[in-house]
Amino acid sequence: MDTTKGFTRLLGIDIGGTKCAIIYGIEQQGELQVKDKIRFETTKVDETLQNIMDNLTIMMTRHGLTHENTSAIGISCGGPLDSKTGVVMSPPNLPGWDNIPIVKMVENHTGIRVGLQNDANACALAEWKFGAGRGTRNMVFMTFGTGLGAGIIINGELYSGTNDNAGELGHIRLASDGPIGYGKRGSFEGFCSGGGIAQLARQEITEAYRQGKSVPWCAEKDISDVNARIVAEAAQLDDPLAREIFRISSDYLGMGLSIVVDILNPEMIVIGSIYARNEEMMRPVMQAVMDREALPGANRVCRVVPAALGEQIGDFASLSIAANLK
Repeated sequence: MDTTKGFTRLLGIDIGGTKCAIIYGIEQQGELQVKDKIRFETTKVDETLQNIMDNLTIMMTRHGLTHENTSAIGISCGGPLDSKTGVVMSPPNLPGWDNIPIVKMVENHTGIRVGLQNDANACALAEWKFGAGRGTRNMVFMTFGTGLGAGIIINGELYSGTNDNAGELGHIRLASDGPIGYGKRGSFEGFCSGGGIAQLARQEITEAYRQGKSVPWCAEKDISDVNARIVAEAAQLDDPLAREIFRISSDYLGMGLSIVVDILNPEMIVIGSIYARNEEMMRPVMQAVMDREALPGANRVCRVVPAALGEQIGDFASLSIAANLK
């Protein structure tokens, strides 16, 4: 590996349900710069795999990258997967990706060492190495986007569990009833995700119209189309019903985080997407619950902060896997 110029060359592969990307980045003195990116559609599995290899070749040729001057390649992909063997195992958003040995395939194609992690773990690495969690040794990252996934850093190492199932915080049941997330009613993901907030909104709006009330930001005929963004925009304008929906989500966020604090005793919890965009509105309720529910000693040393990388996190995620390879 060529580090004579004081920087490290890295490649990333971001595999998503609709889009994929090849990313080239440089790490220098603890900073990461994205230098180039090639995007393409996710299609049938064989075609997508071929496009990954072809675009890797294009990127490497374009920038003179070889197995001698490039440190590593990181692959970020939805789970389930086996990070130890480098195999993707039938993710629900990737039909046909059944036991695909993606790490071996990319290593054979490039001659460069390759690492694989699920997308939540990859984002955790990104925020830990280059974002809000930089300098911590015990950190939890939570997506709080379409769903609720998490990545865990313990004693300065990514913790993925016995078979890559660590961090599935969204599956924790917080109530016997409530919105459905992770296939479980009343789950952490049910209350704290874009999909969950939309379910809460549909329930509350339907009840409001049943009582003869009006909802200025959602006509009765549009209830099925409401989403978290619409609710957040109304809440930011101080609409009482939208604020109540976010209060419910914030309350359960505090309950879920209290469990995380009690079990893992992290120094920081980094939360992305919906929380990061609505921190001012959600934090007071969330913090009040944590102050009441979490162990005081553990709660006192844990900071809850919004993710710092914003729209860059997808690019940084796969590169961070590469940067984290020992």
